[in-house]
Amino acid sequence: MTSFGYNTLGFGSYTSRLILANFLVVAGSGGGAGNAQSGAGTGGGGAGGLLSGTLSLGLKPTLTYTVTVGAGGAAGSGASSDGASGANSVISGSNITTITSIGGGGGGGNSRTGLDGGSGGGSGLVGADASGDGTAGQGNDGGDGLNAFGGGGGGGAGADGADGTASGGGAGGAGVANSITGASVNYAGGGGGGGYNNPSGKPGGAGGNGGGGAGGAANSNNGTAGTANLGGGGGAATSAQTAGGNKAGGAGGSGVVIISYAGGQKFDGGTVSSSGGNTIHKFTSSGSLAPS
Repeated sequence: MTSFGYNTLGFGSYTSRLILANFLVVAGSGGGAGNAQSGAGTGGGGAGGLLSGTLSLGLKPTLTYTVTVGAGGAAGSGASSDGASGANSVISGSNITTITSIGGGGGGGNSRTGLDGGSGGGSGLVGADASGDGTAGQGNDGGDGLNAFGGGGGGGAGADGADGTASGGGAGGAGVANSITGASVNYAGGGGGGGYNNPSGKPGGAGGNGGGGAGGAANSNNGTAGTANLGGGGGAATSAQTAGGNKAGGAGGSGVVIISYAGGQKFDGGTVSSSGGNTIHKFTSSGSLAPS
């Protein structure tokens, strides 16, 4: 049985007891693709991989744990320019199984496939089965582009990105809600695919709930960045009119790592809060969870 967050099976001193802890680990997301002048749709960035659960064996109050928060991927800057994939987020320590969430895949540029990742990036102008693949248990696939029309949306933690259509870019895949902080928050939504301007302006897709950035509005617009510390994918750019020049996608949002355990504070690290009798450590940048 457990009491005040400690593993109380058997006997032992405070320093040998293990603190049961829950976690949420969201990786950095992929950037949205850029778009060529007068080009067709390009792909939205895939959301960062998302893992949640209970840390194996628990935390030992004398040990320090390393927390890595993945950065979002850079946006594609123009013609045939993929978005970059996001970086992994990690919790590691000597007595626990390492938790690694995979960075989201970047969106595919003009006539290019989306990149694989925690969730896959949407594709641009390639057709069926060209989107990036998500990682099982962490995210979903990006949407496919439709030749000469809209780009695919990036995958989200809760759903695949939508395919591009003749009406514009596909929406980013939905994220998922998690209440580890004591409030329900949506994380890891995919970025919207880019629209196009041939023969008339068609808009980019909406970003997935959970911080996904929207694809660029019709008639020559950059994509919107994913939300920082939610792991939302960057939206893809919508192509410019003849005199508009190339357009950039939106950067991917950075990830987040949150650790929660019952009772009062036993470690330092991250931003510390409490809710419902639990102590919560929220890391928005890399650091350590160290004994208080």
